[in-house]
Amino acid sequence: MSDALLAPALDRGAPQRRLRFVEPGMALWLLMIGALIFLVASPMLRLVLASFQEPESGRFTLANYAEAYGRLPHLRAILNSLELGTGVALLAGIFGVPIAWAISRTDMPGKGFVRLMVFGAFIIPPYLGAIGWILLAGPNAGWLNKAWMAATGASHGIFNVYSMTGLIIVVAVASFPYVFVFTNSALDLVSSEMEDAAAILGAGALRTTFGITLPLVLPAIIGGLIVSFLEAIALFGAPALIALPARFHVVSTQLWQFFEYPVRVEEAAAYAVPLLAITVLMFALQRFLLGRRGYVAVTGKGGERRLIQLGAWRWAMLGYALAVCLLSVLLPMLVLLQAAFAKAWGRGFALDNLTLANFRYILFEQTQAQQAILNTFLYAGASAFAAIALALAIAYVVSRRLVPWSNLLALLSMAPFVIPGVVLAIGFYAAYAPPPLALYGSAAIIVLAFTTRFLPIAYTASAAGLASINPEMEEAVRNLGGGRLAAVRTVLAPLLKKTLAGAWILVFIPATRELSSAIFLVGPHTRVISVMLFDLSEEGNFEMLSALGSILLIATITIVALSFRLVGRDFMLRRG
Repeated sequence: MSDALLAPALDRGAPQRRLRFVEPGMALWLLMIGALIFLVASPMLRLVLASFQEPESGRFTLANYAEAYGRLPHLRAILNSLELGTGVALLAGIFGVPIAWAISRTDMPGKGFVRLMVFGAFIIPPYLGAIGWILLAGPNAGWLNKAWMAATGASHGIFNVYSMTGLIIVVAVASFPYVFVFTNSALDLVSSEMEDAAAILGAGALRTTFGITLPLVLPAIIGGLIVSFLEAIALFGAPALIALPARFHVVSTQLWQFFEYPVRVEEAAAYAVPLLAITVLMFALQRFLLGRRGYVAVTGKGGERRLIQLGAWRWAMLGYALAVCLLSVLLPMLVLLQAAFAKAWGRGFALDNLTLANFRYILFEQTQAQQAILNTFLYAGASAFAAIALALAIAYVVSRRLVPWSNLLALLSMAPFVIPGVVLAIGFYAAYAPPPLALYGSAAIIVLAFTTRFLPIAYTASAAGLASINPEMEEAVRNLGGGRLAAVRTVLAPLLKKTLAGAWILVFIPATRELSSAIFLVGPHTRVISVMLFDLSEEGNFEMLSALGSILLIATITIVALSFRLVGRDFMLRRG
């Protein structure tokens, strides 16, 4: 076709493209894009810039990096974090892979209960589990040590949670659900045809599992191990509760030290940048491995799966799964509840030691606790609404390609997924704590940080929901004279109602227990439950701490149960 013939067509298309940018709803899309840049790009850019600036003059310098990495304790904290992450990943694999295999591929009994316990381990905040293990395995005073001394007559216990080994175990029992979910989902895609062929050739169940089944899902297993590793090195609560009394640091607790008076935000930024780089590289490796799904299910999704008959070994497998559940959920939650209803937790389960005074004090007398509870659910709810609104707007702009380079907006929306909470908090502190905004300690900076932290969850759900809706439905509204906003309000919003409700819950639940970013940003009047639990642990007030933690846990379980009823049991899977 000649240029002369193409010109009229191009001229007709140009006004339409220009009109797309000047329609009334475009101002809203541009506002949301600006909000996305404000929440994600600005703090991270400010973090990097601060790491190269002198505190007073703002001039370029490498002194912050020299200070951050020029001291042996700071380097030792990095090595401790790497040891912690590696140990947690390996132990989470030992816990999660066998249970995932047993549930997906074998006739092990009690699968429903084991799944429920794994889900319980997932929703329990890691720092709350750490408190439970302090009550269980604290030197001499912990219940396990007391039982050992009573049984053997020894003068001291054998367990010590205040050690690197103790920290690895505590974090691993909270992180193994990641490995379980990745492995179980991959195993559910593998048919039994190759396993049947191996059995025909004389291979036993064990040889088939290690030679055929697990190699097929190795990318998923490694992906779960990487997530567990990153979760471990980014955690603040459990390391602060265990590592600090044990007198050693990891990266997250060392970053906390930079915020003691006088605050050294530039050094903290320099110390945080490599952690961010490690996280990005590990997530890139995970995506590369999980992208190789072609050999996860060689025989295709539709292949038949037949359960392996374990015989008497099915009870041994159930015993192993229950042992992991005991370590991750049952034991720590049992001692937490005991402490919550106890006058003095060390006196045990005696009837004269039972009381409701801890809950009465927390709920009706302790004004700081009441304020923390109110703040927690208010900030979490506001963050969930903000994240959903922003994510839906950005997902709509990306899916309908309303602006050039829209894929960069998708990348920016998912970026907080690879930003550890402590790094995000330092970025927010560097960007928005100084004048003119001076938001440090305010409710606004906490809501903004929570919104940013969990934006990827909301964006993934919104993008998936929009992808399932044919654009022709909203085009019908536009053909009748309505704009894009009218199409979103009358067509998309009703169709996405269930998806967005599920996404709201998925943002709300982790926001109620977020500690890693909150600990750096709260002020005297904006404390949340997670921060107050940390403060109570430093005071050694385990009775009040356990009561407050139980309130948070009961509220979370209630919300999840209501979500199952209102939204459906698959709302936890609405991320992808």
